[in-house]
Amino acid sequence: MKNRSIADRLRTRFSSCYGRLTVLTGARQTGKTTLARLAFPEMPYLSFEDPVVRPAFTRLSAAEWIERYPQAILDEVQKAPSVVESIRAAHDQAAHVRYLLLGSSQILLLSQVKESLAGRAAIEELWPLTLPEVATSGWGDPVPESRLIAWLRDGKRSNKIFLGIPSASQSHARYAALFERYLNFGGMPVMSDASIGDAERSAWLSDYQRTYLERDVADLSSLRDLEPFVLAQRAIARQSARLVNFSDLARLVSIAPNTARRFLRYLELSYQAIELPAYFRNQQKRLSRMPKIHMLDPGVLQSVTRRSGEPTGEEFKSAVVAEIYKQGRNAAIPAHFYHLRTRDGREVDLLLELETGFVAFEIKAARRVANTDARPLRNLADILDKPLLGAFLLSNDPDARILPDGIIALPAAWALSPAS
Repeated sequence: MKNRSIADRLRTRFSSCYGRLTVLTGARQTGKTTLARLAFPEMPYLSFEDPVVRPAFTRLSAAEWIERYPQAILDEVQKAPSVVESIRAAHDQAAHVRYLLLGSSQILLLSQVKESLAGRAAIEELWPLTLPEVATSGWGDPVPESRLIAWLRDGKRSNKIFLGIPSASQSHARYAALFERYLNFGGMPVMSDASIGDAERSAWLSDYQRTYLERDVADLSSLRDLEPFVLAQRAIARQSARLVNFSDLARLVSIAPNTARRFLRYLELSYQAIELPAYFRNQQKRLSRMPKIHMLDPGVLQSVTRRSGEPTGEEFKSAVVAEIYKQGRNAAIPAHFYHLRTRDGREVDLLLELETGFVAFEIKAARRVANTDARPLRNLADILDKPLLGAFLLSNDPDARILPDGIIALPAAWALSPAS
């Protein structure tokens, strides 16, 4: 068991007066059940996955829930919608009841929350493992923040945290190796099991895809024929880190544009992908408004596209964007995520909007970068409507250095791992 960044926040929120009903959602197999049972070992664990035992729980009245299970972990609760109504009634009738609701299918679980538990439920999300989490040795091992998250959280944003010689750091050698495995197999918790080999990891990812299609997609929609969705998923995965044109995607898969858009939404709601909207607030500039899609896990991405080996440039970009996204969400950094592309082809891979300004990222898979690789990051003040707080060139280049115009070039693994 790796420790999770949100463990302390989950416990704190659940114990507060506003967390008596807390929802923990996320992709299948990201460790929701393990986290819940380790964080709250004293609480009964009730699973609604088994259709044989499910009716016994659905027949319980609110009074019976209060009497028999005043506190409980309720897993796969989206399988029993009527239970949510009883839980709401128990919550309203007894101030001492507390329930932690777990589920993989966001669209069903959260729609039930919005309809039945509006104003009552706190929501937390669990993502695949981040690089600092993968490096933990057990449940009790603290999860330090990465250099990037520490920099984002620091109001002064001193660049000293990024300085150093990565190749001379023993800890960086370890994180670089973990990052390499992440690029090939992703961050699902089972991928960090040292007792399984690469062939087993690939087989697990293939099985994960089948499970996802058979269970999560079945929950998300009433698709009788999964083949169009499978084709759309593969086509979207192959466009990871690229602009999404729904008309082109629809033609490629022989479906309607609205269906293509709906399928992408399913991938987002089941935590398989994230969509980065285009930044275009400055109406005086000629900016593209097409979104970009990034598959959330590089291991799942390679499994869906049926390829293996060293990631392509686009796959590397998606892996880094996904890692920044996961770390930012785990740390509750108040940021909006965008990409930027001008009509003349200038492109910034990732743009974080904070209250006081923007942080820009250019991402390259190259093992040696030059000043010209940072060109998209220069003169952004002419486009943005807030100050540029920092500009980063993240790559596989082993050196950390400051380029002209104050652009910071870093090994991606160095930026995304802790300073100690």
